[in-house]
Amino acid sequence: KGKWSHFIAKGVKEIRIVASEVNDSKRIKRFLMSFFFYSAGVQTVLYMASTLAEKELNFYQQELIILILILQIVAIGGAYLFAWVSSKASNKTSILIMLVIWSLVCVTAYFVESKVNFYILAAAVGMVMGGIQSMSRSTYSKFVRTQKSELTSYFSFYDILEKSAIVAGTFSFGLIDQISGNMKNSVVFLSAFFIVGLIILILTPFKMKDGHIPGTNS
Repeated sequence: KGKWSHFIAKGVKEIRIVASEVNDSKRIKRFLMSFFFYSAGVQTVLYMASTLAEKELNFYQQELIILILILQIVAIGGAYLFAWVSSKASNKTSILIMLVIWSLVCVTAYFVESKVNFYILAAAVGMVMGGIQSMSRSTYSKFVRTQKSELTSYFSFYDILEKSAIVAGTFSFGLIDQISGNMKNSVVFLSAFFIVGLIILILTPFKMKDGHIPGTNS
């Protein structure tokens, strides 16, 4: 028991140190704020997509399996596509494009009535699903590589923030669904997370002290 208490206390101490250092860095702080908002949207869409398909469009179990396969297969191509965009422009540009697509997906979902159209929408989600997760982690790793604390502590903080975003996103989704009685309203509301994340990301300075911009060849 004493050993576990020691590890927990040490972990909490390291996270507090990272939180303090993050607060001192405008670049990292703004990026993580943006990440929190759009991650809340991303994770909630991924968690609730099958529920929306089942309850609003009457998808059967076999059709849900096809839906998941579409998401996973297209996600592979999407990750390569936005890695290419990043190599030609920057990580920031790549993420911004994906956030615009995520926002449009949420708004479009409100008007989808047929299963075929929902499959098409699922393909759009798959295209930006893998890309935004890998690009976010890549960008964050470039931001923190020169920081004093160990990278493991920084990524533990990142993971905690992501888990907190999931709670915030799913809670908002459920609350809007309960208030409005329509799950599609909840999906439209999720677009606000992406828009806020996009705005904060635009205001986030990516240029490092040496003039290098993470995710570019310059």
